[in-house]
Amino acid sequence: MRKVTALFVSTAFLLGTMGIAVAQTTTAPATQEKKTDEKKAMEKKPAKKAMSLEDKKTACLDKAGTDEKKKENCEKQYTAAKAKMEKKAAEKKDTAEKK
Repeated sequence: MRKVTALFVSTAFLLGTMGIAVAQTTTAPATQEKKTDEKKAMEKKPAKKAMSLEDKKTACLDKAGTDEKKKENCEKQYTAAKAKMEKKAAEKKDTAEKK
């Protein structure tokens, strides 16, 4: 019985000592690798392209599904937006010609 108790106490002592040793080790090299991995990942990300007006319109119509009112709202919204863009383009041409 004394041998089993001694074995149990010595095992607990060894595990405690190893736990303290592990807690004192530094993990700084691992963070440096992580930072370089993050930098590489950021460099590899492709630039997001803005959706064109027609792409947005088709997405809206797809989302509307079979609901006619939603489709009409999409048509109205993007027709007005297209007219607004054309008006701005015309104004820019006029100001460029005046200069």
